[in-house]
Amino acid sequence: MEQRFLGRSGFKVPALGFGAGTFGGQGPLFSAWGNTDVEGARSIVDLALDAGVTLFDTADVYSNGASESILGAALKGRRDKAIISTKLALRAGDGPNDVGASRHHLIAATDAALKRLGTDYIDILQLHAFDAMTPVEMVLDTLDDLVRAGKVRLIGASNFSGWQLMKSLSASDRLGLQRFVANQTYYSLIGRDYEFELMPLGLDQGLGAIVWSPLGWGRLTGKVRRGQPLPAGSRLHETAGFAPPVDDERLYRVVDAMDQVAEETGKTLPQIALNWLLQRPTVSSVLIGARNEEQLKQNLGALGWQLSADQIQRLDAASAVTPPYPYYPYWNGQFAERSPVAV
Repeated sequence: MEQRFLGRSGFKVPALGFGAGTFGGQGPLFSAWGNTDVEGARSIVDLALDAGVTLFDTADVYSNGASESILGAALKGRRDKAIISTKLALRAGDGPNDVGASRHHLIAATDAALKRLGTDYIDILQLHAFDAMTPVEMVLDTLDDLVRAGKVRLIGASNFSGWQLMKSLSASDRLGLQRFVANQTYYSLIGRDYEFELMPLGLDQGLGAIVWSPLGWGRLTGKVRRGQPLPAGSRLHETAGFAPPVDDERLYRVVDAMDQVAEETGKTLPQIALNWLLQRPTVSSVLIGARNEEQLKQNLGALGWQLSADQIQRLDAASAVTPPYPYYPYWNGQFAERSPVAV
């Protein structure tokens, strides 16, 4: 398994990590993702660890905490072999303070996550969303205290905009507090918004991307195709309302290009989508999900080979969109040689 630095933290993570959102199966969204129990999770964790997939990502809201509990049980006795990443700040209870990044909630939510995970430290703790009602200085001071207390080792953010990340990083630098080193972000061949602002920010500020939903919410599995109805067993029937939007024609154009590459390489569409991401700037780890061992084995096939430059160019062209102002001058060549990234 290839190991990559997580931003400028000096800490390495595997190129592929495992997203444990399929553990638990509680609630309308997560039951559609998967309902893996402790026994099933142990089998998947066994296979993942054997393959070098040591990063396991979860969140306190996944299946109302059941994902963390099942992951903790599956890792019992081998905690030292794993890197645990979890997220908090979304609503995790009915109380007025059971949401957000206030000092009260961050401390309580971290302690609750530690208990469910059955561990005394979290390797990477990420804020699941930006809390506009709590000053960033207070948020970062609390996270700094959690690191100094030994409960957390590294911190990151997820689903932040560029200005929200930069404001937080500036506050850390100004006050000498722990700094975000990870940005858990949506990025895929049909979701390239990350490239407009967050990728250049990551390069400039030393943030490593941990990519979620690399298959575009299941749209890049090969089951969704031009002129065909959505397969009866697709989870998109239940979860499309939660998914990042994508224009149908653009999706079909990307799938058509992927089909051509699949014929040339003998690889599956998911393997192609993952391999493309693994060659992008700032990407530290790509999270793969699996409801069973076979799905995990298939996803592991994204490693050990590389798309050619020509194949990448064709996939780039099929998936390209015009960025919003003020980013498009970098893409249309007016100022391309001064852009921090070439995408």
